[in-house]
Amino acid sequence: MEQQNNKPQMNMPKFNMNWIYGIAIVTLIALYLTQGSEQSSVRTETSYSDFKVMVMKGYADKIVVNKYSNTLEMYVKPEHIRDVFHQGVQQTGKNPSVNVAIGSVDQVEQFINQAREEKKFSGKFSYDNTKDNDFFSSLLMNILFFGGIIMVWMFLMRRMSGPGAGIGGGSIFNVGKSKAQMYEKGGELGITFKDVAGQAGAKQEMQEIVDFLKNPQKYTDLGGKIPKGALLVGPPGTGKTLLAKAVAGEAGVPFFSMSGSDFVEMFVGVGASRVRDLFEKAKQKAPCIIFIDEIDAVGRARSKNPAMGGNDERENTLNALLTEMDGFGTNSGIITLAATNRADMLDSALMRAGRFDRQIHVDLPDLNERREVFNVHLKPLKLDENLDVDFLARQTPGFSGADIANVCNEAALIAARFNREKVGKQDFLDAVDRIIGGLEKKTKVMTEQEKKSIAIHEAGHATISWFTEFANPLVKVSIVPRGRALGAAWYLPEERVLQTKEAMLDEMCSLLGGRAAEELFIGHISTGAMNDLERTTQQAYAMVAYAGMSEKLPNINYYNNQEYSFQKPYSETTARIMDEEVQRMISEQYARAKQILQEHREGHAQLAELLVEREVIFAEDVERIFGKRPWISRAEELLEAQQRAEAEAMAERRAKELGLTTEPKEPGEPTPPAPPTKA
Repeated sequence: MEQQNNKPQMNMPKFNMNWIYGIAIVTLIALYLTQGSEQSSVRTETSYSDFKVMVMKGYADKIVVNKYSNTLEMYVKPEHIRDVFHQGVQQTGKNPSVNVAIGSVDQVEQFINQAREEKKFSGKFSYDNTKDNDFFSSLLMNILFFGGIIMVWMFLMRRMSGPGAGIGGGSIFNVGKSKAQMYEKGGELGITFKDVAGQAGAKQEMQEIVDFLKNPQKYTDLGGKIPKGALLVGPPGTGKTLLAKAVAGEAGVPFFSMSGSDFVEMFVGVGASRVRDLFEKAKQKAPCIIFIDEIDAVGRARSKNPAMGGNDERENTLNALLTEMDGFGTNSGIITLAATNRADMLDSALMRAGRFDRQIHVDLPDLNERREVFNVHLKPLKLDENLDVDFLARQTPGFSGADIANVCNEAALIAARFNREKVGKQDFLDAVDRIIGGLEKKTKVMTEQEKKSIAIHEAGHATISWFTEFANPLVKVSIVPRGRALGAAWYLPEERVLQTKEAMLDEMCSLLGGRAAEELFIGHISTGAMNDLERTTQQAYAMVAYAGMSEKLPNINYYNNQEYSFQKPYSETTARIMDEEVQRMISEQYARAKQILQEHREGHAQLAELLVEREVIFAEDVERIFGKRPWISRAEELLEAQQRAEAEAMAERRAKELGLTTEPKEPGEPTPPAPPTKA
């Protein structure tokens, strides 16, 4: 029975009216072109006397007489076309003719017979009794042709007005309608606050919005008003859109989602119309949430665009949005959420109270939040049992949630590439290196001299960072080419809230260590330090112009927030002082770097030789050469404090489970040893 049902099926094409329309259009075009092909040749009029002269000269090829219109048409021989029309065949066509008005047909016949006798005309002489009907046939063909074009236009308009049309979700006449995607219940998205790792402060503020939507009377009874909107601000990839979806999922109310670029269209007035239509739909579904992603596409400050006039389409859209959010109309029960990573570009009228009442900062995750994000993205992976999530969180400072998701995915791909059954620690380290530095270029050919120069350069960075107090702790050094870099040193940046002048100077000194090592131990410098010099110069100018850390220009900030400012907020004399201060600051740190390298030149040489031999060395190798680092980094202090707090918490939980009570210790009393924990 199963074999009878498995008959081969022929995939015959389905009938479609579009085929009929296409065949009809092609046929009409072919008929129109062929009907007019004979008329494409040149036709001119002349007198009867000139006609007789042309015939006697032997120019006539064929003569057609119309008895009804008392006219004749003489077709000219190809070799005499230029004599009659003074043009070539390309300009006149293959069958040019001369139209002549005649008095009587008998007179023409006598002349043609005379020309035949004198052997001046040997062509065809005929009568055309249907000449008058050509006008009606031509008219009919034109009507059919243009009628076909009108039918095609009506067909296209009907298709554009169908349910699958792409303009505004409807016909071309609905181009001003909103493109917002509506979820009748926020739960359809399947995302709640449990799916958002970290961002505890942002989730707390968003939870208040959920409470407003679930139980508004609780707040209105006290005289409060439900906020009009909230603006999510933060770097790319930190989870702003995810938080908005989680609010919709938690509140269980209709959710309208669209991007700021969806308001922008080539037609004038479309953006403002879509804004009005969006809020009109939202009023019908209130209470509800409107989410506008990347609102800076339409909300950019109006004063920061002098090239455009007051009738700019984007400004009209912004004005409509301002009016709908807080104008004469009432939008009770509608909360507008928006996300952007360029809050400084937004119009001040959009940011005032009554429109976006609160700004929620969604920052890059810290150490603990990165651990939570890793736990979310590690769930679908087959992991090695010995993998330490804390270690991964410490290896990814400055990574956003999207970056961490990319690290997890890249680690799984690397493990699969090497046919491993589980994703391990080394796969994640390779994934971090791949994302930060780029893909390894193992096929890049370098000479021994180039390899040694790169090793000396990178060893210079490692040496300076090891002996400067506030430099970031070293993780590893590599001379394997990655991306556009021939070598790199990996550090574990300390997540400082405030940067001191000493820390910034130590970082500059560490950056200049590569160039200083080249000058000291090679005798010449190279272009390998271009990126180091760029970062050093930028940091020096930031310290002088923005942070007020200069000796000659102390406590002065020259930051200008005007995007289109045509004047510098300082004079040329001040600019010269800035340049001098930057040069002095960099020169001092460069001399300091050379001094440190001179003091530890033997250890630097051993480090460079080890790099040439193994290509990749770690902090343990540097510690073996130079000894233990003189200073403990803040990251190490935080790690020790965290481990100590976890140990105390675990000991307290165990004591409660055993029914024991822990007495408060005196200030000088030592803490009992805690059970071992993962480092």
